[in-house]
Amino acid sequence: MDTHLQPFASITDLEEALSRPPALVLDAFASLPGDILILGAGGKLGPTLAMMLKRALPDRRVVAVSRFGTPGVVERLQERGVEILAGDLLDETFLESLPAFPNVYYLAGMKFGATGNEPLTWAMNAWLPAMVCRRFASSRLVILSTGNVYGLTQAPGKGAHEDDALHPIGEYANSCLARERLATHFSTTDGTPMSVIRLNYANEPRYGIVVDIARKILTDKPIDLSMGWVNLIWQGDANAAIAAAMARTTSPPDVLNVAGSQPLQVRTIATTIGEWLQRAPQFEGEEATDALLSDAQRLYDWIPLTETPFEEWALPVVRWIADDHPTHGKPTHYGNRAGNF
Repeated sequence: MDTHLQPFASITDLEEALSRPPALVLDAFASLPGDILILGAGGKLGPTLAMMLKRALPDRRVVAVSRFGTPGVVERLQERGVEILAGDLLDETFLESLPAFPNVYYLAGMKFGATGNEPLTWAMNAWLPAMVCRRFASSRLVILSTGNVYGLTQAPGKGAHEDDALHPIGEYANSCLARERLATHFSTTDGTPMSVIRLNYANEPRYGIVVDIARKILTDKPIDLSMGWVNLIWQGDANAAIAAAMARTTSPPDVLNVAGSQPLQVRTIATTIGEWLQRAPQFEGEEATDALLSDAQRLYDWIPLTETPFEEWALPVVRWIADDHPTHGKPTHYGNRAGNF
């Protein structure tokens, strides 16, 4: 991003930073006509993605669709000119009632609580995307997926490339692979231009690996080093990349890893955060020889994204946590090597 990040005094300040659109978002839509529909827009990423698109394209309709269970989200979106359609996407009548806009982002899915609730996980992550692909067969679609479909690769190392074989671990990752396979099927058979985004891990002050590590340091809880390396990306950068991916939709779909350009060592992240907090982190375990990592070189080759440096965005995140501002209350479980979420 083009502006140094300052400490965030409020959610309004935070969402302003996360939704600040770089020029690449406007450029991506220069030859793409039509309004924008965002499905699953009430989660961790959706609200600020919707705000970014509306800020970049003020003359277009941006419509956010979700059950909107988090208080305050609807009001903040409406204040920024985003239109709201509230409903359950699993309700086929509601899904069919949605406007067929030319540009559709699909963000809906289930990760947390997947273990023990596997049927709903597969319904959300596989069956619903298939219905969306059929409903919006005449649109351009950006489908959000996850780097979990890769499984573990050598660490330290570049991570998995988009063309590498997939080895998902656990039902969540397998259901997300099903999402990708079904999207590719319908893109191919219906000629629907799509882009599939494998994201890991977006970070902002209310959610992410830096939040998880900072909380452990502040509460004197040990940090497990077995998942010794991770990809981190500022959510504002992730929003910009996902928004711009609409310009790269093809049939069959391109796949794009959205992640930090270089894997970071968990031990180093925790040590840096500990220095900022003036508290020594506690560690347990040793770094394994593999980790969940993604090679994001294609992203930076395809999209003119200027990556926000780790220290620039991580320090405001740590300040937010140290000042006891609200979070989403959803730990990433990034250290889980068995795929149970």
